[in-house]
Amino acid sequence: MSSLEQLREVLGVPPGAVCGSDFGAVEASLGVGLPPDVKGVCSLYGDTLISDFIFVLGPKFIAEKSLWVSELVREGHPVIAKAVLPDAGGMLHWGHSVDGDKFFLEHRGGSHWTVSAFRRDWADWYESDETLIDWLIGVFTGRVAQEWMPEWPAAHWFEAGR
Repeated sequence: MSSLEQLREVLGVPPGAVCGSDFGAVEASLGVGLPPDVKGVCSLYGDTLISDFIFVLGPKFIAEKSLWVSELVREGHPVIAKAVLPDAGGMLHWGHSVDGDKFFLEHRGGSHWTVSAFRRDWADWYESDETLIDWLIGVFTGRVAQEWMPEWPAAHWFEAGR
């Protein structure tokens, strides 16, 4: 079973998933080819709020929100000290929480990207060694980031972004 299939098993599939979306315009806007796991996650869960806590950006919002966070960082955000795409060498902003946490992927060379986050309530920077899908599986199964994630429901629900 692939990692994406494992994530789908943990979360279920939201109604109206955008499976198979074309990310060409997003990649052109951000100036980078998106990692395959990002395309997979964003095709299933993009532009969707999961269980009233994590919003995964997708084709509709990822470029717009990345531009906004990139500007925020250029203006001197006190904790997010690393560039954000479309700035050269920047992190990919892929989502946020309802508490104001900002989720990123940092390029670690080759095709390897790992999850990092600005944790708003903690006013600090979090880094993991996990890829997006593995991190999400860890979060939703309680293996990762237990100290700052909510207790998850037995069955997840979804709300499409507008």
